[in-house]
Formats: sequence, C-alpha cells, structure tokens
Amino acid sequence: MPIIRQLLSSTRFLIMIAVAGTFLSALTLLLYGGISVTQQIIDTLLNSTVTSKGAKTLALGFIENADIFLVATALYIMSLGLYELFIDDAIALPEWLVIHNLDDLKSKLIGVIVVVMAVVFLGHVVKWHGETEILYLGGAIGFVVAALTYFTGLKKNAKYEEKH
Repeated sequence: MPIIRQLLSSTRFLIMIAVAGTFLSALTLLLYGGISVTQQIIDTLLNSTVTSKGAKTLALGFIENADIFLVATALYIMSLGLYELFIDDAIALPEWLVIHNLDDLKSKLIGVIVVVMAVVFLGHVVKWHGETEILYLGGAIGFVVAALTYFTGLKKNAKYEEKH
C-alpha cells in the first residue's frame, strides 16, 4: 500500500497544470491591459479634442481596462490559491491572501466576481442611451450578487455553528 499512497500523494502535483494555466492567463491579461491603457493614454494625448462624447469614450475605455485587470486579478488569486492548497502553503503572501481551504479560495473569488460584475454594469451605464434592457441586466447582476451573498453567508454560518 505504500506505493499507492506515494502515487496518490504525488498526483497533487497535477494541479500545477491549473496553477500554470491560470498564472499565464493572468500574466497575459495584465500585459494586455497595460499595453491597452498605455495605448489609450497615448491616443488621448495625440488626438485630444475635449468633448463630452470624447470624455465618455475615454472613461469607457478605462472601465473596460479595469475589467481586464479585475479578471486578471481573479485568475492570479486562483493560481496562488491552488498552489497554496495543493503544493506549498508556506509561500510569503499578505495575510488577506492566505488561503487555508477551498472555501477561502471560493470566498476570495466571489468577492472579485462581484466587483467584475459591477464594473461590467458600469460600462453599460456609461454607454446607455435610455434602453430598458439595462434594467434586466442590472436585475440579473443584482440577483447573482444576492445569491452569492446568500451562499457565502450560509458557509460562514455553518463555520460559526461548528465552532460553537
């Protein structure tokens, strides 16, 4: 049985595929976002005509870039969390990023997901021209946020009840 135990213990390193994939995805998005922001700043400085439409377009571009950075952040947190959970939990990280179990990772990702949805909605608000569809989008996002909040609350209550 020691061979089987050793084999199964070693398979945890298969998670490195997910760690590398999410890390490379985050890195790619961060680089793309950085290039996009730089390009947007250069374009703005070279073609600066101050109008309210230009300001709206500029703001929308930066909001879309913020969305890219937030998704990159979620992928980075996922990469670190999986590495911490399966490979090495002794890596130096800020306290708020320390992940002890899968529920910790899920909670951190849920927080980022809520912010990403808020940024996506903000992008639609900036582009909005009075269409009523924005109500459906806002309602759907609100419903998802409420469901995620409820889910997270259930987990916290279960943990609290286990301790007491």
